[in-house]
Amino acid sequence: MRIPVICGPTASGKTSFAVELALWLGGEVISADCMLVYKGMDIGTAKPTEDEMRGVPHHMIDLLSPKEPFSVSDYTERALPLCDRLSAEWKVPVICGGTGFYIQSLLFSRTNGNVGADESIRKKYERYVSEKGTEALHAKLAAVDPESAEKLHPNDVKRVIRALEIYELTGIKKSAQADAPVPRFPYIAAAFAYPREELYVRINRRVDEMLAAGLVDEVEALLAQGVDESCQSMQGIGYKEVVKYLKNEINYSTMCDIIKQNTRNYAKRQITFFKKLPGILWLDPYNKENMNIILRHVWEG
Repeated sequence: MRIPVICGPTASGKTSFAVELALWLGGEVISADCMLVYKGMDIGTAKPTEDEMRGVPHHMIDLLSPKEPFSVSDYTERALPLCDRLSAEWKVPVICGGTGFYIQSLLFSRTNGNVGADESIRKKYERYVSEKGTEALHAKLAAVDPESAEKLHPNDVKRVIRALEIYELTGIKKSAQADAPVPRFPYIAAAFAYPREELYVRINRRVDEMLAAGLVDEVEALLAQGVDESCQSMQGIGYKEVVKYLKNEINYSTMCDIIKQNTRNYAKRQITFFKKLPGILWLDPYNKENMNIILRHVWEG
């Protein structure tokens, strides 16, 4: 059996399809969305409601305070044991989300050129990041291995340190090492291939619905609770633009337009990322046989 992964761009209908698939398979959904981990951030993240979950258990949602950082490594450390546990219980984990690096880290391990570890080097860089910050650590990697730095977010501290460790131990950049991705388990990944303009219409409509549902009030409440605008969570699309509106840096109409534009740009990046995911299946969103197609792939694995 293959583990199903429902991915692709924002506003493409991933959530409802994943829930329906989990119902068919008797499975549970593991979210792969970097914003759904935060409590109290519901409207701007399109977090599924109880009704939308339809009784299907969902994991990797509402884990943290919006004041806390969360990295790709943190995600993998929490989500991978969930996959293992559900599989051991004969329940199908249905991975669903649009954060490509989360999905990639869950599906693949990397060999890192089979370079060993050095605890003293790691401790040195851990002290460095505690004194100088994540941006300074990332800049240090960019100075010796810009290719790896470009692929890693500054908040992904563990992987940034690992890249520096590899360089220090071998004198060879991590990006130049034999670092092939190794699948952790059989999977079938699928995404909906909406025509670009149609996807943009869906995105614009979703933004309008979020604003009508009270996105501005949600951001005001987060700020009132002491969530600083510099927090990682507040850099999410929708939140950072509303903050600018609340600070009177932009008007309401401009805020709406910027959220829509930034979301459309994000969707383009998601499509580019997922096109490179090995074996991904792009589905016609209007094909009534999509569920049967995925089920066949799951059971044929």
